[in-house]
Amino acid sequence: MTTPRKSRQNRLELDPDTVERDLVKLVLTVVELLRQLMERQAVRRFDTGELSEDQEERIGLTLMLLDDRMAELRDRYGLRPEDLNLDLGPLGPLLPRE
Repeated sequence: MTTPRKSRQNRLELDPDTVERDLVKLVLTVVELLRQLMERQAVRRFDTGELSEDQEERIGLTLMLLDDRMAELRDRYGLRPEDLNLDLGPLGPLLPRE
């Protein structure tokens, strides 16, 4: 039994630039999800008074720096924040919409 030849339009054509951008998009999506989880945890800890002023300052600064670096990488690869929100079909979007 022979396999039908695939038409040219059904072929997977890989472009190194696209592969790199897509990989960066996936990595940034995971980092953004973790950043949001860390931010929520920090807010809970702020609200309960578990942290000293110094700890609050360091956590706030760290989260701001991470957000800045994420913005730089998105800009470098031409991505918008909403590009990082994967659609999980019936489950809805991966990240909460702001």
